[in-house]
Amino acid sequence: MPKSKELNEDPGTWIFRDIPRDLMWRAKAAAAIQGKSVKGLVIELMEEHLKEMEKKGLWPKGK
Repeated sequence: MPKSKELNEDPGTWIFRDIPRDLMWRAKAAAAIQGKSVKGLVIELMEEHLKEMEKKGLWPKGK
């Protein structure tokens, strides 16, 4: 298994299917309003969600 440092250096790829069109359009618009890509918006939202889970004790800190 790779070290956690190596995981941060080598990004992975995800492919999502069956995303509701309305959600796709809204996400694209929200990202554009903020001057971000949809990818950037999704990463930011995921990081915020995981931090919130850490605060609630549902996710180990620093993982």
